[in-house]
Amino acid sequence: MITLSLAEVAEIVGGQACDIPAPGAKDVQVTGPVVYDSRAVEPGGLFAAFAGERVDGHDYAAQAIEAGAVAVLATRPVGVPAIVVGNVVEALGALAKAVVERLGASVVALTGSAGKTSTKDLIAQLLRSKAPTIWPEGNLNNEIGLPITALRAVADTRYLVLEMGARYIGDIRYLTGLVPPRVGVVLNVGTAHLGEFGSRENIAVAKGEMVESLPSAEDGGIAVLNADDALVREMASRTTARVVYFGESDKADVRAENVRLTDTGQAAFLLRTPSGCRDVTLRLYGEHHVSNALAAAAVAHELGLSVDEIAEALLSAGSLSRWRMEVTERSDGVTIVNDAYNANPESMRAALRALVAMGGAARAGGGRTWAVLGPMAELGDDELAEHDAIGRLAVRLNVNKLVAVGGREASWLRLGAYNEGSWGEESVHVSDARAAIDLLRRELRPGDVVLVKASRSAALERVALALLDGAAEGEVAGR
Repeated sequence: MITLSLAEVAEIVGGQACDIPAPGAKDVQVTGPVVYDSRAVEPGGLFAAFAGERVDGHDYAAQAIEAGAVAVLATRPVGVPAIVVGNVVEALGALAKAVVERLGASVVALTGSAGKTSTKDLIAQLLRSKAPTIWPEGNLNNEIGLPITALRAVADTRYLVLEMGARYIGDIRYLTGLVPPRVGVVLNVGTAHLGEFGSRENIAVAKGEMVESLPSAEDGGIAVLNADDALVREMASRTTARVVYFGESDKADVRAENVRLTDTGQAAFLLRTPSGCRDVTLRLYGEHHVSNALAAAAVAHELGLSVDEIAEALLSAGSLSRWRMEVTERSDGVTIVNDAYNANPESMRAALRALVAMGGAARAGGGRTWAVLGPMAELGDDELAEHDAIGRLAVRLNVNKLVAVGGREASWLRLGAYNEGSWGEESVHVSDARAAIDLLRRELRPGDVVLVKASRSAALERVALALLDGAAEGEVAGR
């Protein structure tokens, strides 16, 4: 965080300095980041104490101070230096807003139903090749994670890249109010959180709050929109910012031509921008990353990177977040694709297509493709149809083996495959991760490619971790 005194922090958040020894709050400087895990405290930082259902951060206040925090952001006195506020979440937001205003960095914010974290990672890697850049680790995209990320910015930070998620209409409006972006990106409108929103049209209302928050074109606002998604294209009418389109459409300002997958499942294409074109082959696996890369390229182009700089950065960019198409080849030749961080129908389809592309070389050598799939959460009334459709797609794509893991949603996956024509051993339904691990350990052979994917709540990364060389039994036991 930029350097502030505790007195300045207290004034910004409307809090009261408490238990701060002489010489006093105006002389104690906050020089480190704000964290909410006492184990992550850095010297000179602040510890934000949240009272959760199971753990109360206030109980760890002394531990945080011992670790080097200069004070605790708390809702009550804790016997160590603290700034006491009525609401820690609101205080974090106020502090983040004030810090970013003083910083003067270019704020890039993005949202979408799928691909947010992967695209955020790509944008960050492109921009950091040009100047100091801060971005969230993983998917810190809510009212706590976003200000925590913003407060990692320091004096020389030029770009701040933020991911914004939404479960309800109004969520993104709130987040953009905390840290107003100059560049706003909308990737797509899909079916993630359909159960909460009720329809894709309502999801579009929520995601469009991003472009509504932007400054006008005259004041430097830029809306980066997916030309290939009709609901996203329509958002152009909801902003006074300058609109830049990305996609494969010939109407896109930044677009991909001649898209193809390599034998190893990586996307290659001709990147065309208003300032020129370059051939690009991504290190990332799956054709769905083309759209993510185009969004990142569009942002980078608008912020001054040349097409050569963009292409070079894309050629070397990888995944910065765990369990998102992590590809590992075991010593025995089995390839594990851990994409278990999250899942929705769009990302499931993209991952299955990537699996098939990666399995091309494997099949030539006698290997097989395995789709180990778990439930997709929060689909509302569409959950049966969507799981059934994914099971059917696995058969249509000629995935060799489908292992559906879990309860009723997994049974719908298996039923879809069965009804599509997978009547024998090509598909199976198992009750849990342990059963899937046992099955795979018996059946896998050199050359096989295994995709593991499900919604976060299923924690199916346990399967991928257990299958990797050297994985300890304890990694999957008892979870």
